[in-house]
Amino acid sequence: MFEYELHRAHHAELVREAAAQRLAREAVRAAKARRAIRRTNRRQDPEGRVSADPDRFARAA
Repeated sequence: MFEYELHRAHHAELVREAAAQRLAREAVRAAKARRAIRRTNRRQDPEGRVSADPDRFARAA
């Protein structure tokens, strides 16, 4: 019975480790997707960034 309990504990640890790795991969994918969206949005902005300060507005035409 002891070997079975060891097996179940080891199995549970492997399942937790796999879930943590999946979560880490998902976080990396999400960060890459956010960066790609920002790059795309920057390229589509015809006037470009006016200043580094996000609280400032672009000059009206």
